[in-house]
Amino acid sequence: MAVAYERIADRLRQAIRAGRLRPGDRLPPEARLAEQFGQGASAVRDALRVLREEGLVERRAGGGDVVRRPRATALRTNLRHQWEKSRAREPLAERARYGSTEYETGLRGRDLVFHASYREIEADEGLARAFALPEGTALLERRYRTRYAAERTPFGLVTSYLVREVIAGNPELLDETNEPWPGGSQSQLHTVGIELGRVEERVTARPPTPGEAAELALPRGSSVLVLRKTSVGVDGRVVDVSDVVLPADRTEMLFTTYLERW
Repeated sequence: MAVAYERIADRLRQAIRAGRLRPGDRLPPEARLAEQFGQGASAVRDALRVLREEGLVERRAGGGDVVRRPRATALRTNLRHQWEKSRAREPLAERARYGSTEYETGLRGRDLVFHASYREIEADEGLARAFALPEGTALLERRYRTRYAAERTPFGLVTSYLVREVIAGNPELLDETNEPWPGGSQSQLHTVGIELGRVEERVTARPPTPGEAAELALPRGSSVLVLRKTSVGVDGRVVDVSDVVLPADRTEMLFTTYLERW
């Protein structure tokens, strides 16, 4: 049998999902909720804590809880890689029309805020193993953050690694001010003669680090999806390794596998 705070949380949860409490609505004070449900203040506080952890309500500065506005969501599908490859050699005007974030969210470019930062690093043991290269190999680390302009948090935390020697033939690839690059990473690699043959993606889940929870504004108790993407050229060489941290509360992953006919 549900305890008192669970019953209160369930009633409020139903009101939110049914639209009787709308995004941005302020919930009644705790004392009024306690009177409304005929329960003590501690049960109300526990119920509100549960709803905050579920991401349905949030505490506002100055006190009081409000119904949280739904975040923009992203649908990540493995079909995006062929979509990006098919556009890699298109004219600039076509590549510049929209990118992968627009593809995954349905938003338009003017609705997005994008930030990129580059730095040169040396491959540690893990990255050296991923690239099958010696430790200390010079890499270009690229950090990307893209968010919906109406929100403060990005869709995910993306860190990409390229072997510096492989891309140095095109100095534009070393300059973060050229981002966002029309056509994305596959178009960038195409400028130095690289064609991808396959993309491997491994997905795990874990609790966020404190820094990730803060940057993604995750409710307490949330998890993140961690995607390691390895891009392999047609010659079998690993050319790009990316680590993507995605908020599980607003990311859907869809993998479609086409099967050959008998």
